[in-house]
Amino acid sequence: MPRTHVWWNTKGPRSTPKSELTTGKVRIRQVRSGIGHSWRMRQTLEAMGLRHHQAEIVVQDSPSLRGQIKRVRHLIEVTQIEE
Repeated sequence: MPRTHVWWNTKGPRSTPKSELTTGKVRIRQVRSGIGHSWRMRQTLEAMGLRHHQAEIVVQDSPSLRGQIKRVRHLIEVTQIEE
């Protein structure tokens, strides 16, 4: 049976910064469109509240949000809000 899936190690970000944001609020800005990406990534963006390209949201940081951010980290930009 032929291999149908090949994992390309050159795709995606080479490394991800450590998630140091664990308290407070974060600003999430969508910098790339979900078009051309999997349905799961598009649904994750919509669940986060990002409905279109260049949308911005301010949300409370949590472990579940960290998981969503990790899934679509190449489509968004995350910054911590100083209070």
